[in-house]
Amino acid sequence: MAAAATPAAAASSQAPAAISTAEPEAGNEDCREVRVLQSLRGKICEAKNLLPYLGPNKMRDCFCTINLDQEEVYRTQVVEKSLSPFFSEEFYFEIPRTFQYLSFYVYDKNVLQRDLRIGKVAIKKEDLCNHSGKETWFSLQPVDSNSEVQGKVHLELKLNELITENGTVCQQLVVHIKACHGLPLINGQSCDPYATVSLVGPSRNDQKKTKVKKKTSNPQFNEIFYFEVTRSSSYTRKSQFQVEEEDIEKLEIRIDLWNNGNLVQDVFLGEIKVPVSVLRNDSSHQAWYLLQPRDNGNKSSKTDDLGSLRLNICYTEDYVLPSEYYSPLKTLLLKSPDVQPISASAAYILGEICRDKNDAVLPLVRLLLHHDKLVPFVTAVAELDLKDTQDANTIFRGNSLATRCLDEMMKIVGGHYLKVTLKSILDEICESSKSCEIDPIKLKEGDNVENNKENLRYYVDKLFNTIIKSSMSCPTVMCDIFYSLRQIATQRFPNDPHVQYSAVSSFVFLRFFAVAVVSPHTFHLRPHHPDAQTIRTLTLISKTIQTLGSWGSLSKSKSSFKETFMCEFFKMFQEEGYITAVKKFLDEISSTETKVSSGTSEPVHLKEGEMFKRAQGRTRIGKKNFKKRWFCLTSRELTYHKQPGSKDAIYTIPVKNILAVEKLEESSFNKKNMFQVIHTEKPLYVQANNCVEANEWIDVLCRVSRCNQNRLSSFHPSAYLNGIWLCCQETSESTPGCKPCTAGVPADIQIDIDEDRETERIYSLFTLSLLKLQKMEEACGTIAVYQGPQKEPDDYSNFVIEDSVTTFKTIQQIKSIIEKLDEPHEKYRKKRSSSAKYGSKENPIIGKTS
Repeated sequence: MAAAATPAAAASSQAPAAISTAEPEAGNEDCREVRVLQSLRGKICEAKNLLPYLGPNKMRDCFCTINLDQEEVYRTQVVEKSLSPFFSEEFYFEIPRTFQYLSFYVYDKNVLQRDLRIGKVAIKKEDLCNHSGKETWFSLQPVDSNSEVQGKVHLELKLNELITENGTVCQQLVVHIKACHGLPLINGQSCDPYATVSLVGPSRNDQKKTKVKKKTSNPQFNEIFYFEVTRSSSYTRKSQFQVEEEDIEKLEIRIDLWNNGNLVQDVFLGEIKVPVSVLRNDSSHQAWYLLQPRDNGNKSSKTDDLGSLRLNICYTEDYVLPSEYYSPLKTLLLKSPDVQPISASAAYILGEICRDKNDAVLPLVRLLLHHDKLVPFVTAVAELDLKDTQDANTIFRGNSLATRCLDEMMKIVGGHYLKVTLKSILDEICESSKSCEIDPIKLKEGDNVENNKENLRYYVDKLFNTIIKSSMSCPTVMCDIFYSLRQIATQRFPNDPHVQYSAVSSFVFLRFFAVAVVSPHTFHLRPHHPDAQTIRTLTLISKTIQTLGSWGSLSKSKSSFKETFMCEFFKMFQEEGYITAVKKFLDEISSTETKVSSGTSEPVHLKEGEMFKRAQGRTRIGKKNFKKRWFCLTSRELTYHKQPGSKDAIYTIPVKNILAVEKLEESSFNKKNMFQVIHTEKPLYVQANNCVEANEWIDVLCRVSRCNQNRLSSFHPSAYLNGIWLCCQETSESTPGCKPCTAGVPADIQIDIDEDRETERIYSLFTLSLLKLQKMEEACGTIAVYQGPQKEPDDYSNFVIEDSVTTFKTIQQIKSIIEKLDEPHEKYRKKRSSSAKYGSKENPIIGKTS
């Protein structure tokens, strides 16, 4: 321990210039530069024991939604006729705004009426970390106006004194209700809120009411109400005036928020109660309050068991500092491929000490990929794997750091490759009702096994032929890694002629194509998890494709199927032509020769979805201002169509003509989640379905147009309506923008990598794993000092330490850099906590304040 402290101290005294020069920015300016980035990933697994219908047909058609507060941002497919629906849908998205609750609603689909909410799981933002990365069963809670309360109120109270004509003193309570923020949505729309303000005491209940604010979750009321509190004593002098304690304790201000229902009943949105005693020591009180359910909520009433929902949730909040802070850690990580042995590198050590290797793999792969360092790193780590592989037929079958890095790399760079290769066929399979079941035990009544075999063979052949002709579309970085794997596998097993193929097929078939076929929704090839029959079809196809891929690359002469029916089916494919085709394909994707791609002119499909667009310049009576359209974005153009699948676009904007993509203020059209595509003609105003979708569209449009010439430096954040810009009140439509455009984003349209964010994640992982890092450091010291026979002591047998001296030095560097990075993080945390005092908008008061 003492020896370890000396090099660390030396490293601290010689900290890189980037750290020391950045430190003066740790004031207010620095806090503004810190980016707080939120993301959510996980899985909606299944529900069970849902309440049945009353009647003969007890089953329900269920789906589940994810909501930020009450805003729906994700929806699963409908699972029909089940009280224990199995959803199995994975999700990932960036969270572009603040929120109070993450909620999961289970619905019963109703064709004729509004969908029925069966129950919900609501988790406070601050409690999300307690469930991170763990599958948990949550009990469903009832959904009513009380359970849907959310938002906060900004309130100011003052106590004035008045002298009446007869000389008596009267106290006047001034209640200024300023604003609300984050009120719930009503039926998916912004509410029409108003507030009632009451002074409540033992013998009085004086109530007043604000005006109704239309279509907003963040109303600005700015209304002042006066309540008189009389007192019998005469006025003497101001300094002697005090409010009697017994009067104070018995009075409170109650504010109730309501949604104006017009023709239907008003909906309760929440309430706050503030005792007038807050003014005992002060003449005024101003604070934000969190809205609460009614006191008589559901506390005493017993609710039915509504069922439960199994979820896996991983919420991440990154505080990303300015780039210069990360330079030392980035430099150390990017040197990893050159470190000998590779097990002594910072990147490898990260994988060793993380509780879950997958946590380390994603940021590591993205960072190395961004700097063209992934191929040499994976090659070196794969070589280390091969040292422990004795059988060529099991090459790269485990879940090591090398295989996980390759899996993640293929997900990142192979998305477009999968779309152009598999999507059309997978769409055909998922939208067809053809049965492909060939297991005699699972055949349904009326099924013909021979017909099913033909159906299955048709799909397998179609997919197989598409795959083996797709080598020209395989991303270069995948080809480079496959080439390296082929070389090192041949060196490890020089007498096995098949290993050069199995090294590649174990990834491209087993871990890439076969996985994408069986779970197309995971690779964004389908919007949802398929139904049970389709899953079975895809599983049979995936098994066959996987075996076909390895058939020509393994040295054994029989298939690996355990099921007799699969062995029989696979005999259809045991022909030399299939083996030759597989080997030719594997040769092509693991070659370093320059490929002349036939698909280079094909535009890259980036995003599509249904949104609302505003009519451009249309004023004819009877025409709707906002219409639902299907939007498609490729690397060449943004188009919108009347409906999905429509070939003829109603409107096209070439990507090269896009000048800026920015958010549009809600006040422009009284609509949330709007953005504008500013191009060479009139701006296109678009409304997304939720904040996550709006954020994703803005990001991808910015990326695809970032390198355009003549991009704007400023824009108008509001719309041009009725001859005036709503933001700056200028009348000329050609007036330059009044607000600077937001900063650009990475230009790579296929791989969006924020290297500072990835490095921040790696810093967080090192910080969380400091105890393990310390143990590894101690193990290095023990190995270096120990002179006896070779053995594996329990305290370091779980670590791969080939060179204790080099590993020790790397750990020292890591600790020194992490220690330096701790300083600006701690400064930011202190500033953030001091600015969010109790009663501020960021940290509102919960419950009564005395």
